[in-house]
Amino acid sequence: MTPTPAVASRYRIDKFVVPGPAMAEFSSAVLATHEVLRRQPGFVRDLVLDQVSGPGEFNVVTFVEWTDADALAEAVEAVRGFHRSVGFDGRSLTERLGVRGDIGIYAARA
Repeated sequence: MTPTPAVASRYRIDKFVVPGPAMAEFSSAVLATHEVLRRQPGFVRDLVLDQVSGPGEFNVVTFVEWTDADALAEAVEAVRGFHRSVGFDGRSLTERLGVRGDIGIYAARA
């Protein structure tokens, strides 16, 4: 049986705690990465969300939907290549800015 599109889709959801003074630089890096993601085969949609209320500690959440796990894996490699080409090191950036993250890949329940 072929999986339904919702079950085959993969979702990368990243949650971040971004200090106020770091928001502009962090947001610029996120948006540049999402520009690359949007051009990849299998990209469905994305969101970059800022917390506007509530008690949660994560104030930035990114969401990207992919048609399947293979598309997601290829996009990860494309982003790595982009980051290498521009000399970007995400781990160094988040450490320098004091950003904490929680990164995950999700699938819809059948």
